[in-house]
Amino acid sequence: MNRVKINRLRDRLFLIAGIFSTFIGLVLLAIFIGDIFIEGLPRLSWKFLINLPSRLPEKAGIYTAMMGSIWVLFLTALIAFPIGIAAGVYLEEYAKKGWLSKVFEINISNLAGVPSIIYGLLGLEIFARVMRLGSSILTGSLTLALLILPIIIVAARESIKAVPQSLRDASYALGASKWQTIYNQVIPASFGGILTGVILALSRAVGEAAPLIVVGALAYVPFAPRTPMDEFSVLPIQIFNWISRPQHGFITNAAAAIIILLIITFAMNGIAIYMRNRWQKKVA
Repeated sequence: MNRVKINRLRDRLFLIAGIFSTFIGLVLLAIFIGDIFIEGLPRLSWKFLINLPSRLPEKAGIYTAMMGSIWVLFLTALIAFPIGIAAGVYLEEYAKKGWLSKVFEINISNLAGVPSIIYGLLGLEIFARVMRLGSSILTGSLTLALLILPIIIVAARESIKAVPQSLRDASYALGASKWQTIYNQVIPASFGGILTGVILALSRAVGEAAPLIVVGALAYVPFAPRTPMDEFSVLPIQIFNWISRPQHGFITNAAAAIIILLIITFAMNGIAIYMRNRWQKKVA
């Protein structure tokens, strides 16, 4: 009886500690975001969005960095999305279950936790030097695609694994082949979970700066990129560059750029969640 009381008391203490730590975290986050909005909102304007970088904080804008982020995000999704889904389908539906598949599964899960700077070094050697793509948008996008691929593959595998076997059996009973079953039944049924994984992966990619700095992204670019082979900058690098400057005007610019980055992230997540919910209703 005493042991039961001790266990209940311990569970209550853990619950209280969890609630308290969550509350403190939310308060600190609210203070941080509130301070950013107070600092950066007065700086937001149409000129701030369309102006090029400048040595004068009142004339500096984020046009080149914002366009670079959009280019990189679009190409990263275009590269990683089909490869990640294809790898997840193969590993879950076609690969033979054994020690080799377990090794692949463990390594893919481990790759999701590798520091992003390592992917930057890998992208610098393979894409920038060996493939001679240089410090281009394509190099940055391929590097970020490598970074988020493990997350997409793991999400795709878990979503496909959650599809009931009875759905596959019913499709086979109607005469469908394995590929027809996967394409028409398994992937549509699991696409909501796959899309959630893609959202999380792209949300990580849009805020990355370290791997892009390694592959040659610039802190100052006087022009907006027009092709995948152009040099580029991105919002996280621009924000870091402004924060490191001593003038207070650049600190205000950095806060305004953080607000823009948050808006892009929230908008991207909102569109993806809408598409996911609409897809799930369509499948249901």
